[in-house]
Amino acid sequence: MKKVLVVLFTFGTLTAFCQNKISPKDIQIKTAVLAAPKIYKENATVLGYNKDGEMITLREGNNKIICLADDPKKDGINVACYAKDLEPFMARGRELAAQGKVEEKKEIRKKEIDAGTLKMPSEPAMLYVLVGEEKDFNPKTGELKNGMIRYVLYKPYMTGESTGLPTKPQAPGMPWLMEANTHRSHIMITPAK
Repeated sequence: MKKVLVVLFTFGTLTAFCQNKISPKDIQIKTAVLAAPKIYKENATVLGYNKDGEMITLREGNNKIICLADDPKKDGINVACYAKDLEPFMARGRELAAQGKVEEKKEIRKKEIDAGTLKMPSEPAMLYVLVGEEKDFNPKTGELKNGMIRYVLYKPYMTGESTGLPTKPQAPGMPWLMEANTHRSHIMITPAK
């Protein structure tokens, strides 16, 4: 009985915490599109959270960019925007994580990509990630000071040889290829501070 009460209390506390931390729809949208290039902000689709902490579409867009609002269950501010062609890969990752398959997610998606049942872009597809600290975030305006952006270009099975990129970071701000020759290969570009 004590275990049941602890689980219920923990779930109830987490739910209450998330509900208190979930920003209003307009603030989620404003914050999510901070990661997008200026030309894509206004018409991007934005996914965010309802009052129960469930991911929903906050705004339907009409361009090829999808932006994700900050996850209220995680510390700090972390928003991302990506090419619509990456949505099957990203959505599948969210689905597997929701099923508790966090450790298995990588291998499951690999098998599905290799089998052709999970579609990946045939051309490189962009992901923009903006991170920051909560102390630098204004929850009333959706503004973030001192945010750090990183650019990620996904295409399965790129290699150092085919791209001419190093497979380990070499210098601040220099592009490099992470997870080379895998279904998750991506070019990382993190501007120097």
